[in-house]
Amino acid sequence: MEEAPVHAVQKNGFASHTSRPSGSIATCEDDGSSDDPPPIPCAGSSSYLTSQSVGETRLNNPNKNHHHVHHDPAEVHTLAHTLASGQVAEQLETNVEQGLTTQEATDRLRQYGHNKLETSGGVSWWRILLRQVSNSLTFVLAIAMILSFVTLDFIEGGVIAAVICLNIVVGFVQDFRAEQTIQSLLAMAAPVCRVIRDNGTSITINADELVPGDVVVLAVGDIVPTDVRLTSTINFATDEALLTGESKPCTKDAEASLEDMDSPIGDRINMAYSSTNVTRGRAVGIAVSTGMKTEIGKIAELLKDKDATTEKEGFWLLRAGRKILFNVKSALGLIGTPLQVKLSWFALLLFALAILLAIIVFSANAWDVDDETLIYGICTAVAVIPESLIAVLTIVIAVGSKAMAKSNVIVRKMGALEAIGGVTNICSDKTGTLTQGKMLARKAFLPNGEHMVVQNETGPFDPTSGEIAPQGVTLTEQSASQNQQMRDFFHTISLCNLATVTPPSAQGGDATAAWTATGEPTEIALQVMAMRIAYGKQQVLDREGLSLITEHSFDSSIKRMSVIYQSHDEKHLEVFTKGATEVLLPLTDVPVSARQAILEQADSMASQGLRVLCLARRQLPITARDSVDDRASIEQQLTFAGLVGLYDPPRLESADAIRQCQAAGITVHMLTGDHLKTATTIAQEIGILGPHVYGSMTSSSVMVAQDFDKFTDEAIDDMKTLPLVLARCSPSTKLRMLHALHRRGKYCVMTGDGTNDSPALKGADVGVAMGMNGSDVSKEAADMVLTDDNFASIVSAIREGRRLFDNIQKFLLHLLTSNISQIILLLVGLAFQDRRGISVFPLSPIEILWANLITSSFLAIGLGLEEASADVMLRPPHSLSTGVFTTELIVDKFIYGGITGILSLVCYVIVIEGVGNGDLGHDCNESYNETCDLAFKARGTAYAIMTVQITLMALEAKHLTLGLFNMHSEGNAFTGFFRTLYKNKFLFWSSVVGIITPFPAVFIPVVNKTVFRHLPLTWEWALVFGSSILFVVLVEAWKAAKRVKRSRAERKRQVVNTEKQVEKSEESSIV
Repeated sequence: MEEAPVHAVQKNGFASHTSRPSGSIATCEDDGSSDDPPPIPCAGSSSYLTSQSVGETRLNNPNKNHHHVHHDPAEVHTLAHTLASGQVAEQLETNVEQGLTTQEATDRLRQYGHNKLETSGGVSWWRILLRQVSNSLTFVLAIAMILSFVTLDFIEGGVIAAVICLNIVVGFVQDFRAEQTIQSLLAMAAPVCRVIRDNGTSITINADELVPGDVVVLAVGDIVPTDVRLTSTINFATDEALLTGESKPCTKDAEASLEDMDSPIGDRINMAYSSTNVTRGRAVGIAVSTGMKTEIGKIAELLKDKDATTEKEGFWLLRAGRKILFNVKSALGLIGTPLQVKLSWFALLLFALAILLAIIVFSANAWDVDDETLIYGICTAVAVIPESLIAVLTIVIAVGSKAMAKSNVIVRKMGALEAIGGVTNICSDKTGTLTQGKMLARKAFLPNGEHMVVQNETGPFDPTSGEIAPQGVTLTEQSASQNQQMRDFFHTISLCNLATVTPPSAQGGDATAAWTATGEPTEIALQVMAMRIAYGKQQVLDREGLSLITEHSFDSSIKRMSVIYQSHDEKHLEVFTKGATEVLLPLTDVPVSARQAILEQADSMASQGLRVLCLARRQLPITARDSVDDRASIEQQLTFAGLVGLYDPPRLESADAIRQCQAAGITVHMLTGDHLKTATTIAQEIGILGPHVYGSMTSSSVMVAQDFDKFTDEAIDDMKTLPLVLARCSPSTKLRMLHALHRRGKYCVMTGDGTNDSPALKGADVGVAMGMNGSDVSKEAADMVLTDDNFASIVSAIREGRRLFDNIQKFLLHLLTSNISQIILLLVGLAFQDRRGISVFPLSPIEILWANLITSSFLAIGLGLEEASADVMLRPPHSLSTGVFTTELIVDKFIYGGITGILSLVCYVIVIEGVGNGDLGHDCNESYNETCDLAFKARGTAYAIMTVQITLMALEAKHLTLGLFNMHSEGNAFTGFFRTLYKNKFLFWSSVVGIITPFPAVFIPVVNKTVFRHLPLTWEWALVFGSSILFVVLVEAWKAAKRVKRSRAERKRQVVNTEKQVEKSEESSIV
């Protein structure tokens, strides 16, 4: 076999050239020919690895049983960031130099399991199908279908079967997108990783084979395979946005000492976490936990199906009881959004009512339940059910979802669209959601005490927008060049900078292109600031003739960066440095007595939520060129060049969106992983907080998550108000906040973009994820996704949800009015019996189904498409306890249903008793015979009246209080009526069809007698249209009465408010 050379790592830490069979796994690091950053030795290098003594102790004790971990990895994981790396190695019985042996790794893998995330199985298609079938409305229709087929009424049975299939298919198609949240987490996991095992050999293994105590080697581009306590770092940083939500890479330091066990993940700089990305440098660390015990595993646990989890907990009898209860509630539809639950209870009521009415029918016929009586019972059961309700609701929500997609909101779960209309609180992430997720330079301070402010900027990458205003005067290139301190400031931020900003003109001449940038967000912000006055890096280099000599990259241990340039005449060197104020200021020539004033300026800028950098420069003779690599000698005796404050700016639309939420009675909370000062500043800027937060309000409105987590649930519930801003938030804190809001009866939205937001997104009543910068996990956990990542789109979603809620009330009123009128007609119609004493139904089953499905359905869909009212975002959220079934809706449906039912009944009686002889023949419920003329004529009259008045009711339902002829906003009553009606074209044409459909149904031969079981009308049309005019008059009278009552109540409220204001004024004057 051909042999390939590799580098075997010896115990002394140096690599020796050897050979190994081709295909074997190569060992640790190379011979230095790589262009990558210097490697961290994988074994034995005492320069970097900090647990050497621990390893030696272990090696000197050969009798020790190494494959048993004496300390629970879960406990070590909890404390790892507070322990020295040597202590972690000792407690996990590992050796950073040598790693675990193969046998130890095998034993631990058997003990602790594979390093992978568990799944809960997701949602299967058959469960979705079962959810569509399992509701009371479908149960009633299924019973009616079975009885129809039993009585050989195949037309009616077929129609009902079609209705059931339509409801199931529409609902199934809309709900088929089953959640695959855990699969997204699995996709993020690292497939392979490098570890040190078996006497210091670096090998590549599958990430799921990692065990606690493994020594993991990390480099740029790696996905961290598990939670690691770092033991050695070289310029090492990771992107932890999926855990913390913060876009800036987190610089790590293995030597950092942390004391607080509860410190936020973002502050644990001596740890690297599973599924985060290595953005810079290299590191070595010890795996302290694996699989579901990692931080990402905790999120996966929170995202698992709650019911699937609780089913496995507790005594078997309790588990069985919980499972049965859950399945029963699911079958009855009592789990879901408030509307879904309300409609499910309503369906149960209708189910019970259908049974009661059937009993009444059988009782009225002396319990002689033959086919005709059974069909009559089916009629009443069908009449009580709004058969098209499920399909109409699903279609209307689907249409609303399609409209929302045009407004950059993708609705993943149909129920979320109506649910979001009732939200009372929004819990929002900050970075990338309320803010742009990019850095902007906001303020600057010069050595002479002068301040500069960047204002009116419209884009983080566009230097042509905004202006720099020192002392309130706009700065220009000319004015800056005349001020040496300004020149030094702008030279420093421009040249000590690796970012590049590209104008649209450099992007292929695309007229729609925008400014783009590459580099660290902080450096991009500084470069854009300099370019605003023509001090961009290339502009300065061309103007000054400087050439780069060397660069000292940012080092997290000393928190600064420097670059050195040579002048065009090669007579001197220019040093430019930036870094943390507390580190850089002592290296400048600023007198100690004057440093306090600068530090106070830095603190003042930091209190405004700004990230503050200190700038400095130095000029050296050309003879210093030979020592430019000596960083310590270069970065001293610097000249202070100023301070610059940067921040992640709010989105331009956020402030207005929050104002609209507040006007709509919705409270916005900011839950962020950022620092308290930054979060408070942004919250004040966009209006979540007032401009000033004083005294006791500070503790109630603004809080650090650590303090919030220390409260018990009882203490949180005793708070007068919950915090509006929670800083340094973890996923568990966000969930506690949601639970606290739920205990107060609030209905909550959670917005977010990071994986760390996913548990809260799933736990919220409505979860809203960001589509552009959001993780796949957050999108899968959410109910809605914003394709433009714009918080303002939330307002559009809420407006659409409220519009949908209003329209659901409208078409419910329309559908239920029809059902009530049919019940009245059928129940009273029991008194009209044929020659054999069998009740003759005033409406046949097909007439009822036609009215409820064909006529009413399209009208209901039209009502569901009505535009939002002008005040839809100026009123508080609707009551979650009453939902759509308000007192007004309930009263209205009985009034309007009663009017239609009584008018139909009166006309039905006129045809039978007023004009006819009262003889209803025999066997007229099943088919036509020569004795059925009067019964079929009366039935046709009742059907035509019912159909026309149902159509008119749809027009009246466009507004619950305004009359049919004063819903318009301009023009006279006649033209305004038609203008308003035609504005909703679907409703308009549905109304036209609704008025026309009785004619073919009544006049077409065979169809009228065989299918509908009625005869053509003649003089009876006068009753149809006369009663319909009376219907409009009576409905308008009822609406007028409601307006008068509402007007009186409003005047009374105004009088009471005026009296209260007078009392307050008198009390104030007395004081």
